[in-house]
Amino acid sequence: MIDGVEPVITFHNVSKRFVFARERPRSIWRTVTSAFSRHQDEERDLWAVRDVSFTVQRGQCFGIVGRNGSGKSTALKLIARILRPTDGRIIVRGRVSALLELGAGFHADLSGRENIYLNASLLGLDEATTDARFEDIVAFSELGEYIEMPVKHYSSGMYMRLGFSVAIHMQPDILIVDEILAVGDQAFQTKCLDAILQLRRNGVTIIMVSHNLNVMRTLCTHMLWLDKGKMRALGTVENVAAEYQAYAYEQQAAAKESTAVPAPQDARGVDITAVRFLDAQGEPALVFLTGEPMTIEMQYMAHTPVDNPEFGLAIFRQDGVHVNGPNTKLAGVDLGRLYGPGVVRYHVERLPLLPAQYEVTAAIHDGQTHACYAYHQRVYSFRIVPGGADEMDGLIALPATWTYAAGDELGLSLLADAVTPAVMDVGT
Repeated sequence: MIDGVEPVITFHNVSKRFVFARERPRSIWRTVTSAFSRHQDEERDLWAVRDVSFTVQRGQCFGIVGRNGSGKSTALKLIARILRPTDGRIIVRGRVSALLELGAGFHADLSGRENIYLNASLLGLDEATTDARFEDIVAFSELGEYIEMPVKHYSSGMYMRLGFSVAIHMQPDILIVDEILAVGDQAFQTKCLDAILQLRRNGVTIIMVSHNLNVMRTLCTHMLWLDKGKMRALGTVENVAAEYQAYAYEQQAAAKESTAVPAPQDARGVDITAVRFLDAQGEPALVFLTGEPMTIEMQYMAHTPVDNPEFGLAIFRQDGVHVNGPNTKLAGVDLGRLYGPGVVRYHVERLPLLPAQYEVTAAIHDGQTHACYAYHQRVYSFRIVPGGADEMDGLIALPATWTYAAGDELGLSLLADAVTPAVMDVGT
């Protein structure tokens, strides 16, 4: 294993330019004039990555986010030494195993078995080492007898299973994953996530790209946000993911606003104008401790008189688990007739949630017909961080107490050489 003191990956002012294909000069005159027009051609060249600097320490799970075409995959290929930088310096310490494209590195005419040995040899493993890991690779991929079939007959899911299984069983120092988990059934995706988490616990450095922020928040410790090849943010996953998500929501809202046809004033009903999370002092906050109070405030605008609309929330953990779904109708709250601006608040006296990122859906429906006035699906988020008084393992902190009884309290006669019987139970 590599030394854990120095960074395993260092990018120092790295840039990568892709040159547009140009028509080959067909005459001496065009050859001469093309030399003088080179500066105009350079302006059209694509800088996939531009002046990017960051370091990754051993054992970190480092995520890269950004819109399509932002340079994420190019950055991964630079780390894997598939591409060479145009400018800057890259230092990579350790053996790299990469899942950059489906079936990359496979020879279509070779069987799955032969491709396992081919990939292992490319990573510097001898035949004896590959023999020792072969059965585990096949078992994880769940290919069974299909391991003897040429991979050109594999489905995309079979490609992914074999490629992922080979990558994680090569005992890399650095594992690179590029959106590969988007392929395959849910059960195998979960299996892959568990394998990545185990690699992280074993000290393997993981670099990954995914458009699924929930997966990134679950796996990653640090994150880089690229936008058109340039760095927009770098830091902990909580800070960068929140900043990137807020930007994405702003872009979506702007796009909807520019294309939406305004509804008639008398048909708009009630809109959600803002949602805020408030702490014990009533101040806006995005970070809480288990056991602290929290208020979710929904600000609205009723454009026309609306009778007793239903305000609702849905709280999800970062991995998609639906935690809670309160609404005013279930609570027996009659809001009466609303018209104009107002506020509805949902107050939690003691947050039972344990440390994680949480996303919130806010909605308003007609109390009688259930027609939807407003629906903001998982737009808002807050985080529970370690340090709360009620912190423990699991999903929530139950409001419970421990009691204990032993010996004479149970009405038992104890022998001198007997072990004292004890009973523990949980009471609320």
